Amino acid sequence: MFKPISPRCLTAIVAAVLLMSLTTCGPRPQAVGDALRGTGGTNAVHQRAKPYLIMISIDGFRWDYMDLYPTPNMHRIAAHGSKAERVIPVFPTLTFPNHYSIATGLYPAHHGLVGNEFPDPVRDKWYSLSDRQSIEDRWFYSGEPVWVTAETQGMVAAAFFFVGTEVPIQGVYPTYWNSYDKSIPGQERVDQILAWLALPEERRPHMYTLYFEDVDDYSHWRGPDSQENIAAIARVDGYLGRLLRGLEKLQYGDQVNIILVSDHGQASYLEDPMTFMLDAHVNLKDTLIVEGGSYLFVHFYQDDPKRAQDMVEVVNRRWRHGRAYTAATAPGQWHIDSNPRFPDVILMPEPGFAVLSNEGKSRKISAGDHGWAPEAPAMHGFFVASGPNIKPGVSLGPVNNIDIYPLILSVLGLDAPRMMDGDPNKLTKLLHEPNHLQPE
Repeated sequence: MFKPISPRCLTAIVAAVLLMSLTTCGPRPQAVGDALRGTGGTNAVHQRAKPYLIMISIDGFRWDYMDLYPTPNMHRIAAHGSKAERVIPVFPTLTFPNHYSIATGLYPAHHGLVGNEFPDPVRDKWYSLSDRQSIEDRWFYSGEPVWVTAETQGMVAAAFFFVGTEVPIQGVYPTYWNSYDKSIPGQERVDQILAWLALPEERRPHMYTLYFEDVDDYSHWRGPDSQENIAAIARVDGYLGRLLRGLEKLQYGDQVNIILVSDHGQASYLEDPMTFMLDAHVNLKDTLIVEGGSYLFVHFYQDDPKRAQDMVEVVNRRWRHGRAYTAATAPGQWHIDSNPRFPDVILMPEPGFAVLSNEGKSRKISAGDHGWAPEAPAMHGFFVASGPNIKPGVSLGPVNNIDIYPLILSVLGLDAPRMMDGDPNKLTKLLHEPNHLQPE
C-alpha cells in the first residue's frame, strides 16, 4: 500500500485533470482498433509541403564529448548548422524524465514522469523502465509529445524509439513506431528512417525520432573516458554518417532538418566515493527506496511531513558531501511542486560522491553514472541543429531541454498546445523564418 491521498496529492490530481483537459481539446482523429491513431497514416494536404525533421537522441552524450573525441559526422552536421554550448537537463537527470521533457516541453512535475521508477499513490501502482506494462500505461503520461501534436494536426509522424512513443497518449500513437528492443542494431534503425523517408508523399512522415543507447551503456559499464565508451561514440557517429549518405540519395534530402540531442551527461564516481549509508542514520521502516548511487529517493507509506523534515535535518547534520531535501525545500530550479509522485525525501550527493540505503546496495556504484543535480556540468547534454530551416553559425549558450519542443513545432509549422513550460521564443533565432507559435 502506498500512502493515502493527502492535500498535496489532491491538489496534484486536480492539476492533472486540468492538464489532460487542456491537452486533449480540439477535433480528434478517427479510431483505429482500440486507440486513436492521429492521421491514420495519411498526411493532410496542407502538411505535405512542410519540411522534414529527424530528432536524434544519443543517450548519455555529454556536452563536451564532441570536443574530446573524434566525431566527424557530428561535426559535419554542426558545420552546416548551429551548436549549443550545452543542454541543461531537468531534475532528476535520468533518461525517462528528460526524454519526455524534450518531447513535451514540460517539466516532470507537469508531464508525470518524475523518474525512471516511482510509485503513483493515486492508483497505488508502480512505474518502472523495466516493466513493460507500466511503460505502456497511458495514465502515467501527461502533456502532449511532439508526435501527438503532429498527428492530431494532420502530419504523419514516425518513431524508432523514444520515451512515450509506445503509448497511446491522448489516444494517439505515431503512425509508425517500434516497441523498444535494444538488440536492434543502429544501422537497422537508420535504414528504417530512410525507408520511411522514401514513402510516397501522402504517407511520408515529416516528424521522426531516432534513439541510440550505445554511449550511455558503455559509459555506465566502463566509464565516460574509457576506450569502450570512446568506441561507442565513434560507432554512433558512424550511424549518423550512414544517415547522411542516405539523405544525399533522396531527391528531397536537402529538405530534411536534423536535431541531435542528449538527455543528460555522464560522470565517474571518485575513486573512493565515501558512500553515505542512510540506514546508519535514520529508521527506514515503512519506506520505499529508489536507489541510484548518484541519488536516493525515499517514499513513505504514510504521508508524514514531520518525519520527512526530521529525516532531512538528521541527514544534513551528518552528511559532509551531500544534502537532503523535502519537495518544499528542494532548489527552485528543480521545479518540484505538489505532484505526489515525487519522493518525500531526496538525497543528492555532490558530484562523484555516492549515497545508498544500506551496504547491500553497493552494486549501484558503477563505473559511470548520471542522476546528480542538473546544475552539475557533467550532467549536461548536447544540442546540434542543422537543415534548410536552421541558420548556420548561430551562437548558442546553454539551452534548457524544455525549449527544444517549441523549436520543433516552429520548424514544422505546428500549433502549440496550451500547456507548455518551454519558451517559444528562446531558440527562434536559429530559424530563417520563425513561425510564431499559437495555442490550439
